[in-house]
Amino acid sequence: MEFLRTPDECFEHLESYDFEPHYRSITTADGTSLRFHFVDEGPRDAAPVLLLHGNPSWSYLHRSMIQGLAARGHRVIALDLMGMGRSDKPTHKADYSLANHVDWMGQWLEAEGLSNITMYCQDWGGITGLNLLPSHGDRFARVIASNTGLPTGEGAGPAVDQWLAFVASVDALPISALIQSGTTRKLSAGELAAYNAPFPDGSYQASPLAFPFLIPVKPDNPGVPMCRDTWTYLATWTKPFLTVFGSEDQIAYKAGAHVRMQREIPGAANQHHIVIEGANHFIQEDASDQLVDIIDQFTKQATDS
Repeated sequence: MEFLRTPDECFEHLESYDFEPHYRSITTADGTSLRFHFVDEGPRDAAPVLLLHGNPSWSYLHRSMIQGLAARGHRVIALDLMGMGRSDKPTHKADYSLANHVDWMGQWLEAEGLSNITMYCQDWGGITGLNLLPSHGDRFARVIASNTGLPTGEGAGPAVDQWLAFVASVDALPISALIQSGTTRKLSAGELAAYNAPFPDGSYQASPLAFPFLIPVKPDNPGVPMCRDTWTYLATWTKPFLTVFGSEDQIAYKAGAHVRMQREIPGAANQHHIVIEGANHFIQEDASDQLVDIIDQFTKQATDS
């Protein structure tokens, strides 16, 4: 498998992001060694809060939450999905599949030896993160699903259809413009530059270009069987499961993904599910302080194993 590694100098002097990088290598099915990047802040003896981003963002999206949660005594780990951020970037879109992402993330999780994890997952961080649970659920104490879903081939809504059509028409995505389009708050020039930083040119963008077509919204999508199996597993999930969505999110909230989670996951029963008014798809940019409060309080909740 061929891959690129974004030069370190691309990540120098980013606005409000000066975390020490951490790396862990995993092995693909063809024997290639790929390197994950992640942020790991806060006391190492504290239970970890794992922050999983979506497309086309990276752990920069979680910068304010990392700082806020670490200041409250949490160990905060923010992973860059493969092909994003400072993680390695396989160069062919065919290298990416939902199954590959879940396998690679599972290898990373096992190698890090994490347990008693609170997962916060947004967008593709949810599709990949939730699919980790059937094989690694014992490592997780609770889950917060935020502006994400787990489609099983029921069809795409207008927003997803438009998104797929747009991606199919371009060779490179306008990364920072896409982040801004999913954010209510106006981002600064420095913040926009930070979202562009992982992708010096279009050759680094195979992952963000592939992600939209991996969404298992059509019945023949290869990811549908895995997601159906995960829903079967989630029907047995009794540990705390919270939904936190933004009212302006066209992708997941408007489609009602949170409703299905609340209805079908036992651990979601009797939770104080939250809709943050005015927050858009990249809810971390619009409501980081609220999310820190929510996660901090949720980690204090007892689990039912």
